[in-house]
Amino acid sequence: MKKKSSIQDLAIFNGTPIFSEALHVGRPNIGNRDKFFARINDLLDRRWLTNDGPFVRELEQKLANYLDVKHCIAICNATVALEIAARALGLHGEVIVPSFTFVASAHALQWQKITPVFCDINPMTHNIDPAKIESLITPHTTGILGVHVWGRACEVDALSAIAKKHNLKLMFDAAHAFACSLNGQMLGRFGDAEVFSFHATKFFNSFEGGAVTTNNDALAQKIREMRNFGFAGLDTVVEVGTNGKMSEVSAAMALTSLESLDEFIAVNQQNYLAFKRGLADIPGTCMVSYDEEEKNNYQYIVVEIDEQSTSVHRDLLVRILHAENILARRYFFPGTHQMEPYRSYFPNAGLVLPVTEKLTQRVLQLPTGTALKQGDIEKICELIRFSFAHAEELQYQIERR
Repeated sequence: MKKKSSIQDLAIFNGTPIFSEALHVGRPNIGNRDKFFARINDLLDRRWLTNDGPFVRELEQKLANYLDVKHCIAICNATVALEIAARALGLHGEVIVPSFTFVASAHALQWQKITPVFCDINPMTHNIDPAKIESLITPHTTGILGVHVWGRACEVDALSAIAKKHNLKLMFDAAHAFACSLNGQMLGRFGDAEVFSFHATKFFNSFEGGAVTTNNDALAQKIREMRNFGFAGLDTVVEVGTNGKMSEVSAAMALTSLESLDEFIAVNQQNYLAFKRGLADIPGTCMVSYDEEEKNNYQYIVVEIDEQSTSVHRDLLVRILHAENILARRYFFPGTHQMEPYRSYFPNAGLVLPVTEKLTQRVLQLPTGTALKQGDIEKICELIRFSFAHAEELQYQIERR
């Protein structure tokens, strides 16, 4: 799409998208293939494919060192990691959690018959609002689950103070936040435990995978036992557990990704800065920014669109972008409290979640990562600006489709 393109150049008029290949949010980053395949040959030669193999142990130690935390327990995925951590902490009854998060944060609780109590968020940080928590605490509350949305840390000190005051467990869903810091300390060491995701859509991936980190020795031991059916020895089962082990193949991918971590972050930062320049000063929009004093992974390019200040509604822009093969996402639409079973359990939850309700209608996430080229970013930004300049014509055309 050239600078002087007309509205007829768009796919909704001529059927030909700007991008012939779809640009996805969360397209995987791939490390050095030769090193990965060498690891695969190694594990095949050893015939040790799972069950706490050498690659898993190497990964756990390297991640613990990187995050400056005593214990890192690799798990098959982050959802199971949340479930195991919650069970190991003895959570039951009710746990306070934001609705503005991926549904797995709540599902991991509900799966164990723990009731997620949805708390509103801070409109500036998009994280759980500590000022809204204490009014939700009841005699049945046993914990708080904060989520470091976009990799930007929760208000850890405030949450820790509330948890201590009310004798509650404090966990963090750090699925977005690997390689991010708070006050110069890496996320992973806060609360009773933190849970990371290494899913393929994350900038650092192990195909499928996750981890629990903690500085609590007893908790770490319990999580290790629970991820392996409750075994505490060759033939001794000490409690109910599950199969949450990470495979050697996934650990091999994670180790390979770890070697390219700085490159992935540098590309993400370069993309972030390019989007920031390209989308600057568009009325009614605000791009989520990162604190340059902290370590960031820059893996989320997030734009808020205020339909009250512009003629372009977020959903209209999504339809335009999708027509051009730019598969932007509405995060976290429509809010976990609007999904089942929570919508049926708590039909009036939205009344106490006004910020969440508003934000789910405004947020747009754009593609980034090593698969994206700088020229692609220029085209995406140009298209967004073009869409704002021709909003009424585009709205009319889309309604006719």
